Amino acid sequence: MKVIHYEDIVEKVAEMCIEANYDLGEDVMNAFQAALKTEQSETGKEVLSQLIENADIATKQRVPMCQDTGTVVCIVELGQDCHITGGSLYDAINDGIRKGYGDGYLRNSIVKDPLERKNTDDNTPGIIHIEMVEGDQLSIHMTAKGGGAENMSDLKMLKPSDGIQGIKDYILDVVRVAGPNACPPLVVGVGIGGNFERCAYLAKKSLFRPIGERHKDLEVADLEVELMEEINRLGIGPQGMGGTTTALDIKIEVEACHIAALPVAVNLNCHASRHKEATL
Repeated sequence: MKVIHYEDIVEKVAEMCIEANYDLGEDVMNAFQAALKTEQSETGKEVLSQLIENADIATKQRVPMCQDTGTVVCIVELGQDCHITGGSLYDAINDGIRKGYGDGYLRNSIVKDPLERKNTDDNTPGIIHIEMVEGDQLSIHMTAKGGGAENMSDLKMLKPSDGIQGIKDYILDVVRVAGPNACPPLVVGVGIGGNFERCAYLAKKSLFRPIGERHKDLEVADLEVELMEEINRLGIGPQGMGGTTTALDIKIEVEACHIAALPVAVNLNCHASRHKEATL
């Protein structure tokens, strides 16, 4: 049985929160550079260049790359032979968020009650999903999820008879309706299957995969490539100013579902695809 101390989790989560907001991942920066070479719109190229410059400034000056420093979402893989001592895992993660957003001078964007709208003043609570796995390790995958793109996300309970074409049409429609409001170029996360809440989780989870990494199932991978091409033909472009780079990538996760159901969720991520991971 491996013992992991509460304070070690707090420190690691705090570090991840700061680094996610200051340092855009290598996968995203590489995607920016690749898009800059293929973008056909001069305005689109200029916007991409500014996004690259903005990310460079954030890294060098140790400041957030965007004023919206997001809701912290964590997917935690907890080994069954791992024991947390000194407090609960949920409390440790939230204390880490509290510390990271304070020490990093990051904007607090969470309100305690969605009706009263009073800010919690420390960006907690985070959204925490825990998955039990084999082994004795604790792996934390976190993202600082921006509100604008999240607001343009969508879920629909399709009919099985809608089939693959219905799924494609729905995904393209969500991106089309979002237009500039989700701060493209986007990373598009899609969940297919499960049930009402599960497909939304799958869509969110898909966004944790690095840009450029295709699904292990070749059929799903082919669908990702096809939809990526279709999305970039919509003409929305970087920051909605027109062009051929509306999305940097699309990720799809698929799971079993009821014979009478075809749930599909689309979770949009803006160009600031901020994700970090750590294993204790």
